Amino acid sequence: MADNHKAGAFDIRNVIGALLAIYGVILTLMGLLADPETDKTEGVNANLWAGLALLVVGVAFVAWARLKPIVVPEDVEHVGDDPTRPAPRKRRRAES
Repeated sequence: MADNHKAGAFDIRNVIGALLAIYGVILTLMGLLADPETDKTEGVNANLWAGLALLVVGVAFVAWARLKPIVVPEDVEHVGDDPTRPAPRKRRRAES
């Protein structure tokens, strides 16, 4: 049996999780270090809470990708019974 590869860094959940976590860090730092402007949000430090929420969701996405990875098969069987599926295209040879 062939060893299957995992999507790894190309898994969209890793990309989404990393982006949410980066925005979460930025907002958390802004909530902690910048003026909270609580008069606009009725006493709530919105940057801090939104940043913490984004960090939690970002970590959850990355954990999900690690715990249930997408397995990419080595070869895929030809599907001949689906007339709507386009045929695979052949690569053009580089002409010299």
